[in-house]
Amino acid sequence: MLSEKDKEFMRYWEKERERNNSIGARVLNGLPMAVLFCVPILLFITVVYLFLPEWYTLVSNTLAGSMTTIVIAIIIVVLFFSYFRMQFKWEMNEQLYRELKHKAGKTDTITESN
Repeated sequence: MLSEKDKEFMRYWEKERERNNSIGARVLNGLPMAVLFCVPILLFITVVYLFLPEWYTLVSNTLAGSMTTIVIAIIIVVLFFSYFRMQFKWEMNEQLYRELKHKAGKTDTITESN
């Protein structure tokens, strides 16, 4: 027997599963959390680069123009994190939906046999 919360989740997921099935939708839906994850890293690197440029080049043994490479790497991390976070979330919801669907089918067959 499914609870009302389970039935509500099944209705929700039946509507949302097709909308969230594309790569673009997953990246866009996961983008806020990914940006929130990477903003402190970008802020720290930017502050060090702007306010202590001599220290940055002495410690890292790199050219001052490597900031572009760092920004590109952070953008790649943001895209990677946003996609895989939403992929994981989608798979967890899909697994729960299938389990509830199986449980609902089981209870229907038991009810029909009685």
